[in-house]
Amino acid sequence: MEKLLINNLSLAFERHGKGIPLLLIHGFPLDHASWNPLLPQITSLFDVILPDLPGFGSSDIPDEIHTIAEMAADLAVLLDELNIQKTCLAGHSMGGYVALAFAHAYPARVLGLGLIGSQAASDTAERKAGRYSQAGQVALRGPEEVVGMAEKLSADPVFEPFFREIILRQRSAGLVNAIKAMAERPDAFGYLERFSFPVTLLHGQADSLVPVERSREMKKRIPAVELVELPGVGHSPAVEAPLETARILLNLSGR
Repeated sequence: MEKLLINNLSLAFERHGKGIPLLLIHGFPLDHASWNPLLPQITSLFDVILPDLPGFGSSDIPDEIHTIAEMAADLAVLLDELNIQKTCLAGHSMGGYVALAFAHAYPARVLGLGLIGSQAASDTAERKAGRYSQAGQVALRGPEEVVGMAEKLSADPVFEPFFREIILRQRSAGLVNAIKAMAERPDAFGYLERFSFPVTLLHGQADSLVPVERSREMKKRIPAVELVELPGVGHSPAVEAPLETARILLNLSGR
């Protein structure tokens, strides 16, 4: 991996392939490696940038809550350092929250936006309280507290060991910061309504973490977005259905 000092944090990333830039933003509680099954399908088409968000993988852990908007700002600086002015971008789950924040703050830099197993709505009061409770448990027990998510990240149990390995190498403080950042994120429906670039929602119909109804709600409220549902696929289409995911990402580039 490469590392750059971004807003006083060392941000780790990988870069693969050639073509139109494509920034892929991983979900919680994962890191850039969660995209690895997709890479063989896209590196001949895209210049793929795979960051570890602050607090995850090999990136530095912020000293305090690093908001979703701040994560997006970090990625904008990363693109500056790589001399990339415009990019397609896609975010998985929590990465979708960051992608939405990036597209809102830097719309002129976005060629197309993909939201994979994600949502635009902010947390309800009950969900927000639940996140803070979870953050407290993670602070005490570390990644073991959330490793049970491995079986929910896919509808196919064959992928559970892949996700467990990634989760267990994360650090408690990074997970805690991210949980709190997700709890405090704003509603993003207003963002979607103003985007002029292509927006595609990709959602597995068997997603047990973020129900497909969340994407259907976005499609209902903003008919201009494209919604692609994958039967039998769970929360991680890039792992479970890489060919279909690659096809959707290619559409973002306008090809």
